[in-house]
Amino acid sequence: MKNLHALRAFYLCTGVVFAAAAVPVNAQQGASMPAMSMSSSTDAGSGPSTQAFKDADQKMMKDMSAPSYTGDADKDFVAHMIPHHKGAVGMAQVELKYGKDPDMKRLARNIVRAQDEEIAYMTKWQAKHGAK
Repeated sequence: MKNLHALRAFYLCTGVVFAAAAVPVNAQQGASMPAMSMSSSTDAGSGPSTQAFKDADQKMMKDMSAPSYTGDADKDFVAHMIPHHKGAVGMAQVELKYGKDPDMKRLARNIVRAQDEEIAYMTKWQAKHGAK
């Protein structure tokens, strides 16, 4: 189970998108996405970084469920991916603050840089095409 949570965290941090097959397309807005939630994980060695990761995860999940769906796949994609990418930045910032491994800190810096660029691109796209 720990490996599954680590894999989910990796995918969230790197911006890789995976489908949550258990969540129907017409699920009520604001409903939790069990495949993406890490809040139920056990906290064997919890500390300040654990709470910071939980806070970043909860903010991302809340922000991802906030935009209404428009029926326009392009607009919906961007509206929901921006908070997803911001969540990855938040998690990377936790790693930069609390992490010790130089390779993970380098990865976190790369994630921040890449996600910031993609957020800027999507934000420009929204401005050009109308946010909703």
